[in-house]
Amino acid sequence: MTTGTVATSSRSLHERSSNAVARNRKDLAIRIFLYLTMATALVPLVAILAVTLVQGLGAISLDFLFENPPFNPGTEGGGYAPAIVGSIYMTGLAILLSVPLGIAAAVFLVEYKDSFLAKPVRFFTDVMTGVPSVFVGLFIFSALVVDADLFFGSLPGAAALAVLMLPIVVRSSEEVLRLVPQDLRSASSGLGARHWQTIVRVVVPAAAPGLATSSMLAVARGMGETAPLLFTALGAREIVLALNGTPQGALPLQILDEGRQALPAAVERAWAGSLTLMALVLFFTVAARLVARRSQFAD
Repeated sequence: MTTGTVATSSRSLHERSSNAVARNRKDLAIRIFLYLTMATALVPLVAILAVTLVQGLGAISLDFLFENPPFNPGTEGGGYAPAIVGSIYMTGLAILLSVPLGIAAAVFLVEYKDSFLAKPVRFFTDVMTGVPSVFVGLFIFSALVVDADLFFGSLPGAAALAVLMLPIVVRSSEEVLRLVPQDLRSASSGLGARHWQTIVRVVVPAAAPGLATSSMLAVARGMGETAPLLFTALGAREIVLALNGTPQGALPLQILDEGRQALPAAVERAWAGSLTLMALVLFFTVAARLVARRSQFAD
């Protein structure tokens, strides 16, 4: 009986060690590349935040928050109270118009994806996402201000913002709802819950923090829009609480009006208005996350 030599594919420890060193070097190189890429992407954001803070923080005061802008833009002092109230007013109305409808549409696309309406809804949502905001302003101007004879005001402005916010709410909420594990739906159905009960009591509460974040993405987009408000809200220099019939102020409109003037006082107020707009978006985002988190714990 002859004994053969058993062939093995084992390698020496020295060879394995050299391969491990090479892999570690590649891993380090990729990590450095990713960190540099992330830092490069953050440079514009940090620069914008820093410049806005430096330029606008000095002009922020109680007078700026609670007074009307001066009649003469070159005059020192004055505030953005009408613009702040108008932005909050119209954004609140736009949230009421777009967020419930957008989340409902996202639930339909995820939970009833086999419906013949799912593809058309998704297609038109994608188309609306890419529509320039000035076209939305022209559409609302033609439909509400001219044809419906509503005149300029809060309601047409909120409608324009809602149209811009709606597709963002739908698409981002759809992606959030897709992340809810299918096991939760199966467990709910196994316990005898109807489909609508599973959606209302299981799927939506599980996705609540993500839905709040997606809604705030839309709010950030709508609150910073200027073009549609030029055709719908028009702007105001006094606080307006009427729903319609009187032009309404907004931070983007006031910032545009004073920022393009070569007057130091007006430009200073424009920087302060930009900082105020950023603070409002941050406030809405944090408030929505806190509400979603509390509702999730309550469930």
